[in-house]
Amino acid sequence: MDLNNASTEQLQQWQQDLSAEYDSIKAKQLNLDLTRGKPSAEQLSLSNALDNALKGEYTANDGTDCRNYGGLDGLPEARAIGAAILQTPIDNILAGGNSSLTLMHQAMTVAHFFGLSGSESAWHKEATVKFICPVPGYDRHYSVCEHLDIEMLTVPMTATGPDMDRVEELIRSDTSIKGMWCVPKYSNPTGVIYSDETVKRIAALGNIASANFRVFWDNAYGVHDLAEQPQQLCSIYQACKDAGTEDSVLQFASTSKITFAGAGVAFLGASSANLAGFKKSLGFMTIGPDKINQLRHAKFFAAEGSLSAHMKKHAAIIKPRFACVLSHLQEAFGDNDMGSWESADGGYFISFDSKPGLAKEIVKLAGEAGVKLTPAGATFPYGKDPDGSNIRIAPTVPTVEQVDQAMKVFVTCVKLASLKQALS
Repeated sequence: MDLNNASTEQLQQWQQDLSAEYDSIKAKQLNLDLTRGKPSAEQLSLSNALDNALKGEYTANDGTDCRNYGGLDGLPEARAIGAAILQTPIDNILAGGNSSLTLMHQAMTVAHFFGLSGSESAWHKEATVKFICPVPGYDRHYSVCEHLDIEMLTVPMTATGPDMDRVEELIRSDTSIKGMWCVPKYSNPTGVIYSDETVKRIAALGNIASANFRVFWDNAYGVHDLAEQPQQLCSIYQACKDAGTEDSVLQFASTSKITFAGAGVAFLGASSANLAGFKKSLGFMTIGPDKINQLRHAKFFAAEGSLSAHMKKHAAIIKPRFACVLSHLQEAFGDNDMGSWESADGGYFISFDSKPGLAKEIVKLAGEAGVKLTPAGATFPYGKDPDGSNIRIAPTVPTVEQVDQAMKVFVTCVKLASLKQALS
């Protein structure tokens, strides 16, 4: 459909046909969910051997009895997994519980109220605290900022990462900016991988930012490749070392989308000074993480052969779902301007942009037809998408057949909303 060159009569006929198609879809009473980037049951089953990994042996390599208290840093063999994911020395890794989001919230809370470099470094002593948020981005990052009453400033994402000219301009002009969120590989939701230049410029921000500035480097998808020869992410650890800004970046990752989503291991990668500042507060929250879970993860990956071998099994399950989404989008919108999208080589999402102002209507139509989508605006701070166009598609949980069904509905809703706009 070429909406730009069609007559009013053509548009009305297309709307009539699509409305009939939409009504027939609604009559099917579908119940499909593309809202969150969760592993499918198939993916979770890849890690069922975790249950038998310990075989009654609870002693770590260093002799630690994992059934007991202690070990705030986590087991060395678990920290080694985080070191591999984050390309950071094991001495700079802390292994915690199942959620990297918990570690991110804890780290931000410590920085805000207690300071990572002593009490005088606490952000709350400032009149205003601001964070830079590349958009579109991850809604839970925004929720953490809102929870702590931290103001968010947006910068656009480009094909190579955040618009670094804008980032540097903001940081130079505003001393109340204390941090920046980053999802550097397969960025949520666009799938962008930060270029080497972008990584190095982010590492150098500590040299131009005000005191106590921290980049929160959420490398959630660092090993979630779909391509056979994936693009490699430049090491932020090494880039910070080269720039002399080791204290300016906190890295995060977890196995939550690698093994069991509700029973993984999370990692914090940081300088010795940052780890010391964080653990000073962490020691009041816990006596130590679940070391039994950490030990079984270490033994599981040893039995699997490698983390890389395990992730190839994930890719084999996810790839057909991504291919299905992309096939529908290309067929429906490849020759018109009703939608544009990012073709990701990994991660968990596909970012779709409708014509301006239509995202909420598309999500509403899809919901009424039995396909749940992430709320429009969720990929922007405060839920405010200035163009009203971005929709995040998360295809991993449904089966391939269900993704196919859901995308037929999605395409119909995009066309219908676009036609209504054209006729108005």
